[in-house]
Amino acid sequence: MKRAALALVLLVSGVTACGGGDGGAAQEKTTLTVGVVPVPSSAPLFIAEKNGFFKAEGLTVKTEIIQAPQAVMPKILNGSMDAFLTSYVSLLAINDSGAAKLRLFQHVQTAAPGIASVVVPKDSPIRTAADLKGKTVGVNVLRALGQTVTNAHLQQAGLKPDDVKFTAVPFADQLTALSTKKIDAAWLVEPFLTAARKDLGAVEVIDTTSGPTAGLPLDAWGVSEEWLTKNPKTAAAFHRALAKAQQIASADRNAINAVIPTYTQIPAAAASAMKLGEFSAEVDKASFQKLADLLHGYGYLKAKPDVTTMIPSKIG
Repeated sequence: MKRAALALVLLVSGVTACGGGDGGAAQEKTTLTVGVVPVPSSAPLFIAEKNGFFKAEGLTVKTEIIQAPQAVMPKILNGSMDAFLTSYVSLLAINDSGAAKLRLFQHVQTAAPGIASVVVPKDSPIRTAADLKGKTVGVNVLRALGQTVTNAHLQQAGLKPDDVKFTAVPFADQLTALSTKKIDAAWLVEPFLTAARKDLGAVEVIDTTSGPTAGLPLDAWGVSEEWLTKNPKTAAAFHRALAKAQQIASADRNAINAVIPTYTQIPAAAASAMKLGEFSAEVDKASFQKLADLLHGYGYLKAKPDVTTMIPSKIG
């Protein structure tokens, strides 16, 4: 079935490349700058580039490595960056702050079990979520996804969010922080999760993308509302190319594995071994709203959002 779906995608893209486009003549912009994060969720953009989907739409896409969407909001607002990879948490937080009006452009990845966990060193007495009471948990960013999904599991175990101390530790530093006992536990995602198990013998305490947090949306491509309004034809062309690549990513894991080493420092063998979430065409709106409600419930968002206002009814 997956091979058949992939063949259909390639057939459709081939037809587009052979004749359907206008070479970008009627588009508002033909060169785009896109902010990418060196994580697996950026893979569809590189799949699109590799397969010539942007070229077929008359587009030239330049990429710029970014670390966090918040840091590039000035570029998004002044138009020097057209689109960017964002977590759904950042999309919600930026809109809530009023810094920009962002819209979901193309969904990328949904959480699946085993891709993000709270882990402890192998000699730790901590073995359950309840054991974390009074302990310190490292997360990459405070009041973001890691803290949110961990809190949901703590509550399920009968703890309050303030029963645990969260501290910000970059993913790259968490293994050292664990081994030197600066933190009691760490919330990790791939490839850091695999590294912690391999190098430290780390033990999983909570699978934070299962149970009460299963199926939450993780990452998407975002744009500003103003950009969508100003560039409808460009947006439609860019979206068509990304959507084709997203279909390939959802049907062929090998396509993802092949591009990850080209824009990250993750070796090919590690890319193939990592657990990934689900790459799908559209976000589940109920799961998106559930994430928003969790963030609001923990006080990370001032206002309770209606996520449907962030999803354009039509692009282009």
